[in-house]
Amino acid sequence: MSYLNPSTGSGSRTSRRTFEFGRTYVVRPKGKHQATIVWLHGLGDNGSSWSQLLESLPLPNIKWICPTAPTRPVAILGGFPCTAWFDVGELSDDGPDDFEGLDASVAHIANLLSTEPADVKLGIGGFSMGAATALYSATCFAQGKYGNGNTYPVNLRAIIGLSGWLPGSRNVRNKIEGSLEAARRASSLPILLCHGSCDEVVPYKYGERSTLVLNSAGFRNLAFKKYDGLGHYTVPREMDEVCNWLNARLGLEGCR
Repeated sequence: MSYLNPSTGSGSRTSRRTFEFGRTYVVRPKGKHQATIVWLHGLGDNGSSWSQLLESLPLPNIKWICPTAPTRPVAILGGFPCTAWFDVGELSDDGPDDFEGLDASVAHIANLLSTEPADVKLGIGGFSMGAATALYSATCFAQGKYGNGNTYPVNLRAIIGLSGWLPGSRNVRNKIEGSLEAARRASSLPILLCHGSCDEVVPYKYGERSTLVLNSAGFRNLAFKKYDGLGHYTVPREMDEVCNWLNARLGLEGCR
């Protein structure tokens, strides 16, 4: 069952801004607890809607944690406030990235995972802006630190991004190529990216480009799935792909 986590509304403090995160929804595993995945919603959404979908998946060994992003002014909406993991303007390869907001959200996610049992495999997934945040988490994991230099504390075993993009893509390769340990972590992290060919919100080319950038940066254990005719939403066959991929990559029991 889904329930409200009593420790909601916690803030992650940075040097300039304090971010107040919303409610966190948790879906408990119906079977043996083998993996915990934080799942991140898209712009303007909340953790509740995804928790209901994830609870219906045939993955009894996974605990899902579905946090809600802070409410903040968002540039792409003309400064209108809504739930967002970071501030974003028009999507472009050379646009500015809100690394302060990204670091705060990724630290909040890592904190949610840090209290899980030691024998449980940890992952992060998301949709749209949530997928972007999951991919930024992957780059922090590989580097062993956030963009602000603080140590990244969690050992990730899986990343899933649906209809998303890679923030800070310009600098990822340089940051990882400079360290043998970062390259090792990058090559060992399984990543699944899925994108619809008719996505009108985050165009397909951004999913494709993210894949190319991650591959060139050393994320070799990466699968990219194109869905012809799919817009900016998810469909059962895409979620079936997610289930099959998680079963295989995490070695889950009793799921087939």
